[in-house]
Amino acid sequence: MLFDTHVHLNADQFEDDIEEVIERAREAGVSEMVVVGFDEKTINRALHLIEKYDMLYAAVGWHPVDAIDMTDEHLNWLEELAAHPKVVALGEMGLDYHWDKSPKDVQKEVFRKQIQLAKKVKLPIVIHNREADQDIVDILEEEDAREVGGIMHCFGGSVEIAERCLNMNFYISLGGPVTFKNAKRPKEVAKHVPMDRLLIETDCPYLAPHPYRGKRNEPAYVKLVAEQIAELKEVDLEVVANKTRENAKRLFGIIR
Repeated sequence: MLFDTHVHLNADQFEDDIEEVIERAREAGVSEMVVVGFDEKTINRALHLIEKYDMLYAAVGWHPVDAIDMTDEHLNWLEELAAHPKVVALGEMGLDYHWDKSPKDVQKEVFRKQIQLAKKVKLPIVIHNREADQDIVDILEEEDAREVGGIMHCFGGSVEIAERCLNMNFYISLGGPVTFKNAKRPKEVAKHVPMDRLLIETDCPYLAPHPYRGKRNEPAYVKLVAEQIAELKEVDLEVVANKTRENAKRLFGIIR
């Protein structure tokens, strides 16, 4: 069985065929998924989905691109939502230096506030990192995020950055890019990171794996990610599927 640790089934792209998408995921062997909400609209949709489907859980947080829009009321709301039995993490949160909607200092402040909240409510965190490796790991270290740990979502950094994250009690999650022909870094990381610290994800509808690259991604394709990691680690698919699922359930505190 497979655990897709990062999906956006709350995105507009799934509005017309969510039932079919979830059924295809089940047929592909996906047993659990975490729907990630990162602003008011997507958080509310995530909450609706986890109430409707047993196999779905949620992570709630504030995306760095929209950090400038986050208020103290939003932070209080996240704290309230953390008590929901199917909210298993805070995030995605972090830094995104690719887009310039939110100034870097605002992103850093909002990131720190969410780490502090996670420590208060005792939930792991889901990290979004785009072009901000050094600042991400510096803030995680300064805020002592190892206390809650979490996920380096769709990790695209170096083996060296991965090591710093592992040392802070974080799991490394790999998605579609590990299947791309010229994706040197994700493949190196997949080989390097111990199996008991790896997770898999789709980040659907984004970053579809080969051979669907450029098309809408969906949870069923997480099997292709697992297959690629199995090939790189020279183990059976079942080993990767079982271990990454075990890792996810342990991190999220899911006991069935």
